[in-house]
Amino acid sequence: MTTTVFLIGVLAFLSVYSYFIYPLVLLAARKAPFAARNIARREAAVRGPRSDQARASEGDAVLATAGLSDPFGAHGGLAHDNAGSAGPRGNPADGIAYPLHARDGVVLMGGEYGNPRFEPRISLIITAHNEQDRIRAKLENSVTLDYDPERLEIIVASDASTDSTEEIAASYPGVKIAKVAVRKGKEHAQKHGILGSTGEILVFSDVATLLDKEALRLLVRQFEDPTIGALSSTDKMIGEDGKPSGEGLYVRYEMLLRRLESDVRGVVGMSGSFFAARRSVCMLWAEDLPSDFNTVMNCVRLGYRAVSDDAVIGYYKDIKLGQSEFQRKVRTLVRGITALFANLEMLDFRRFGFFSFQLLSHKLMRWLAPVFMILLVPATLAGMAMGQRAAYAAGAFQALFYGLALLGLVSASAQGSTLVKVPFFFAQANAAILAAWIKYLRGERITMWAPSKR
Repeated sequence: MTTTVFLIGVLAFLSVYSYFIYPLVLLAARKAPFAARNIARREAAVRGPRSDQARASEGDAVLATAGLSDPFGAHGGLAHDNAGSAGPRGNPADGIAYPLHARDGVVLMGGEYGNPRFEPRISLIITAHNEQDRIRAKLENSVTLDYDPERLEIIVASDASTDSTEEIAASYPGVKIAKVAVRKGKEHAQKHGILGSTGEILVFSDVATLLDKEALRLLVRQFEDPTIGALSSTDKMIGEDGKPSGEGLYVRYEMLLRRLESDVRGVVGMSGSFFAARRSVCMLWAEDLPSDFNTVMNCVRLGYRAVSDDAVIGYYKDIKLGQSEFQRKVRTLVRGITALFANLEMLDFRRFGFFSFQLLSHKLMRWLAPVFMILLVPATLAGMAMGQRAAYAAGAFQALFYGLALLGLVSASAQGSTLVKVPFFFAQANAAILAAWIKYLRGERITMWAPSKR
């Protein structure tokens, strides 16, 4: 085997590793003794669950390490209907980056799994910017969720809305409004919602995402496990007729990865449109990083893990405008790349073990795949120029692959064939990654919130 053929093989392996090899590794790891689901079964038999008070102390240690102190006290939560008024946390509209205290409301009811009395207080934080056309449907869905109304508060975090979003929200009894004076993005608005919340479990949801009636009750059962710090919903698409539609290949693939990762160590990413976390995990909320990805990082730092639950479902409308969806993916990727480079220490295997391997495999290797694919082309051409049969085979495969992807691009009907759908999905995903890298390397950072109109 020549050096050129070896290089072709390595680049081909790296190009597909995150998409095809990594899931196989997870499948094998699910059966390993170190898999989270296996550890939980063993530990449950020998000791009781670890208290949340102990984890709160760890949270204080994290704050101390970061050089932060608690200026608010153990329960400085500000409950209000209008977050523009000042309280013990200061003025929520002034843009000050407040640390969120680790002890706020982390003592949960119950403690043993399956306790029917386990019903922690929940804060459902809905972030909205000029959503007058959709906020009513979202609130109608929220107020009918099956959860004790005395233990559920609904907060609309208005990202400096200039339409009637806030007036519509105010018309619902009991719904609180966290107003942001100056629009600074989704995470900034979410933080104001957190500052105005009292819940032990914080649930974050977008206006466009509707929840199953049982979603909150199913969600909290996961938090009986003291090792779980955050939970991601499962994404389901609905058609124009309001009925469930077939999920796209990308969504089904991502949901499979989350199930596998949850069984092994925990997910690397969550659904930004619907996820939940313990209050202690949200104590250091970053305004310039995607909240779903960064919450996972904070979970791991505190010794928790984030998981996905197939029974906790968020429904959103299928986007038919391909270009709009492509641009949404590019924006999401730019934010994800920014978050990863802000948390490079999470790749330290000595500190974070298998999670670092998952982060490397799921995120970094996937985001580098288009680079490997581009390098594979000249390597293949060089091998062909040298008369290497393996290079000719690789060249033929690439030509067929990209030809099928191009067919999927020019013909929507051809995408119904799996033979076309897979290459098209793979090429489209990597084109979005490449576009995101170009934006990131140009210095573009996306913090402003621009949700897709579903």
